Amino acid sequence: MAAEPAREWSDEQLNSEEIPKKDLIKFLQDNASNSFLVEHKLMGNIKNVAKTAKKEQLVDAYKQLFESKRFKGTEVEQVTEEVKAVKIEEKSKETKTEVVDEGPPKFTKAVLKKGDKTNFPKKGDTVSCWYTGTLEDGTVFDTNIPSAARKKKQAKPLSFKVGMGKVIRGWDEGLLTMSKGETARLEIEPEWAYGKKGVPDSKIPPNAKLFFEVELVSID
Repeated sequence: MAAEPAREWSDEQLNSEEIPKKDLIKFLQDNASNSFLVEHKLMGNIKNVAKTAKKEQLVDAYKQLFESKRFKGTEVEQVTEEVKAVKIEEKSKETKTEVVDEGPPKFTKAVLKKGDKTNFPKKGDTVSCWYTGTLEDGTVFDTNIPSAARKKKQAKPLSFKVGMGKVIRGWDEGLLTMSKGETARLEIEPEWAYGKKGVPDSKIPPNAKLFFEVELVSID
């Protein structure tokens, strides 16, 4: 650890006119740690610093240097530099996580019956739907449409808040493109459906591509 420099001037001398600003700046630049100089805006050409710095500020910095003992080559300086390095690393990590290129959407939509083309759901809206879900071979694994037309009047369509992760992502993304009254066929890739696990209880195998016929009944 670097030895503490000797005090060049007494308080009386500092407060008098006999010590030029440039001498104070030179002493601080020669003896203070980089982080200290940055904080007190004392980095750079002595003449330029002298133009912007006031004598009182320089006197304060001189006194603070001896109080805080933040001299060149001190541990404090090294710690500060390490902390800076960590912060820079964290920032670059954050930036990397923000930029996520997911590639193209993992679903396709075919319109079977046009909607009103004016009322589209927004994230957080409650939508109500009739639907039938099938596997690639045509097996129906889920539907909320009763087999008899009379029962459909008594039954209620499925309602949920769209775009909030309440359903599989293919549904969330697909329904946001539909207008009220529209019936569409959604073909959803495994990544936006039930993925590698599938849903054994509903007879949905792992990595299954799913097909849904969805009617968007209402938006609240």
